[in-house]
Amino acid sequence: MTRILHQRARSENGFTLIELLVVILIIGILAAIAIPSFLSQKSKASDAAAKEVAHASQTAAETFATDHEGKYTGLSLEEVKKYEPVILIKAEGNNAYLSTAAATESGAGFEVIATSSSGDTFKITRTAEGVVTRTCTQAASSKGCQTKSW
Repeated sequence: MTRILHQRARSENGFTLIELLVVILIIGILAAIAIPSFLSQKSKASDAAAKEVAHASQTAAETFATDHEGKYTGLSLEEVKKYEPVILIKAEGNNAYLSTAAATESGAGFEVIATSSSGDTFKITRTAEGVVTRTCTQAASSKGCQTKSW
């Protein structure tokens, strides 16, 4: 019995060229499907970070108004940074940052704009009546922000 198994083991030399080519072809097809999906995840993460920067800036702007008799007059990037020190106010590396923070409607409203590393911008505005609007602008090379609001 062991002699038969020993002879069988000697006669098998490995995979044929066709078998190896089929396996390589299957791996190539799977990679072609998976790689574009992974690449889009980076821009999605960047856009999510920019949305969070915009939201944190909105909260900082509301806190600023609470401290200034309900007015947003004087709101700026530097003021937002004082209220929320972790917010970046200039492009550093591949991080999302706050590009605009300003009072509108004679200090009765505000606008904050965050920019992602993919170039998409996310804007939150508050009118004098208290209506909050969220809009986004898609960069030319980006595929994010397709709904124009978030």
